[in-house]
Amino acid sequence: MAHKRGYYLEEMKVGMFGETKLAVTGARIDAFAELSGDYNPVHMDEEFAKTTMFGRRIAHGALSASLISAILGNDLPGPGAIFVELNLRFRRPAFIDDEITARAEVAEINERTGRIKMKVSCSVNGKQIIRGVAGVIVPKRPKED
Repeated sequence: MAHKRGYYLEEMKVGMFGETKLAVTGARIDAFAELSGDYNPVHMDEEFAKTTMFGRRIAHGALSASLISAILGNDLPGPGAIFVELNLRFRRPAFIDDEITARAEVAEINERTGRIKMKVSCSVNGKQIIRGVAGVIVPKRPKED
């Protein structure tokens, strides 16, 4: 599989952002449970979930948060970047049939260390379900010989 080059640190600017979307389905929740090993019945069992404060199955918070990793690794900064820090606050769940929009925006650039901080969030219908900060090491442009 061919891969594109991500951004070099020198190409990054405060305010740049990337977004991705994902439709939540029961099958995606089931697949994430298998990958993560998290079979909490609030995610897996509709009858159990009806007895909770949510009233129905919810997606794993980490499933929603994984979209942030997808942005950082695929798009901004993209291939070559190293995701080193993540601090999140989970505000509300995503449900089956929701469409999650994840966003990562460059908030700070440290040219000396090659690290950037990104404001990250996930939302459903314009309401934030997750917000936080991610730290990423971005490669500097190679020096020419």
